[in-house]
Amino acid sequence: MKFGTLYSYWGNTWSCDYLETAKRVRKLGFDILEIGAGHLLEMEDEEILALRNLARDLGLTITCNIGPPKDKDVASSDASVRRAGIKFLTDIMNAMNRLDSKIIVGVQYTYWPNDFSDLDKPAIWKRGVESMKKLAVAAVENDVRICLEVVNRFETHILNTAAEANQFCDEVGSDNVGVLLDTFHMNIEEDNIAEAIRTSGSRLWHLHVGEGNRKVPGEGSLPWAEIGKSLRDIRFDGGVVMEPFYYDGGQVGKDIKVWRDISEGASPEEMDTRIADSLTFLRKNFLTED
Repeated sequence: MKFGTLYSYWGNTWSCDYLETAKRVRKLGFDILEIGAGHLLEMEDEEILALRNLARDLGLTITCNIGPPKDKDVASSDASVRRAGIKFLTDIMNAMNRLDSKIIVGVQYTYWPNDFSDLDKPAIWKRGVESMKKLAVAAVENDVRICLEVVNRFETHILNTAAEANQFCDEVGSDNVGVLLDTFHMNIEEDNIAEAIRTSGSRLWHLHVGEGNRKVPGEGSLPWAEIGKSLRDIRFDGGVVMEPFYYDGGQVGKDIKVWRDISEGASPEEMDTRIADSLTFLRKNFLTED
């Protein structure tokens, strides 16, 4: 397993200085920096090259995270929107090739966050599968693995459980399309988090981790030892990426529904200590045999 964090841990906007953040997360002991996939389409080739070279120098893996906007919904009833979504995600994977990034994760089978204006799940599901088959071709061409994120009922109504994700992947039928589970979302939707991980089995290529309160692992009540055992049971060797959210305000606070400062006024240095301590905690629970 490799361990990482999402880039936005230190703020409430979907942006950061990636070069400085890469140095910071490596210094804290992480193996992975997860960036905003859409940002690649806003970056010049020189910027992508600089991040690629720095990551190589640091021994840091870059993964990409995307929640496509509604006008890029690959499961839309509007064919032109579906085409725009397929082009959007294909362009991102082309840019990932230049970055030497091999994993893209997120709610790529529809849009995020969902406004639930269309509740015809079977039709949305079918269109999503057909679009994902086309995206799988681009994934193969770019040597990228697409990890479809399972999220809770308040953010989408399409993939809410590990079992649904397995079925969706079966229908897509590509070796380059798998599953991302997230402990925060599983805590809402699954009867048992560890069993959900076992349900995904070899389809689980990436894991997001965070407490039910959206803090870093170890600052809540989730059963981390059990989760670690389930990962060892399925011989999981993918990325384990923290996705904590502490700050209200900004677009992050709005999208994630953070309505108070969960950090309780912690300084940047204190936030560094918290996430580093959580990394130690995770490694102990995930890598230590019973």
